[in-house]
Amino acid sequence: MIEVEVKAKIGSFEEMEKRLEGLGAIKSKTEFQEDIYLASPIVDFAKTDEALRIRTTDNDTFITYKGPKLNDKAKTRKEIEMKIEDTAKAKGIFAEIGFKEVRTVRKNRQYYTYENFEISLDDVEGLDPYMEIEIAMDDNEDYTEAQNMIFKLFEKLDIAEGFETTSYMELLENLNSE
Repeated sequence: MIEVEVKAKIGSFEEMEKRLEGLGAIKSKTEFQEDIYLASPIVDFAKTDEALRIRTTDNDTFITYKGPKLNDKAKTRKEIEMKIEDTAKAKGIFAEIGFKEVRTVRKNRQYYTYENFEISLDDVEGLDPYMEIEIAMDDNEDYTEAQNMIFKLFEKLDIAEGFETTSYMELLENLNSE
């Protein structure tokens, strides 16, 4: 699967909720997410622009691999995700083969659906409010049209700036290095 995603810093959740409702987006769920990012003992993910994480939500746990970005216009990349049963065992397996925990990102996320978009309002610990718009595609589909559709939706929501192609982990890392 290819994930095409763009995030933008927003002024307030309340204002964006009103805009989304005015557009006809449907609020589908709210959940807490904790993402534990891992560093490989053989590949420098910072250099290859990849990510491996263990995500725990209110109800489920997943291991997710995110490949390198396919371009710099959006965060477009291959994503492979697998549901697992036991976070502690997964962390133990990764530790045994040399993976290290590098950062934990915690956020409260409100999900909305609109047409074929998944929209989330993200309250990330340590960051300003953000909104992500995402489309999932098959590996063989052309992602450039999806990117254009996402930016058109941002326009409909009166968002023309504050776009970000880095992950929340990278944004938090950048704050710590300043």
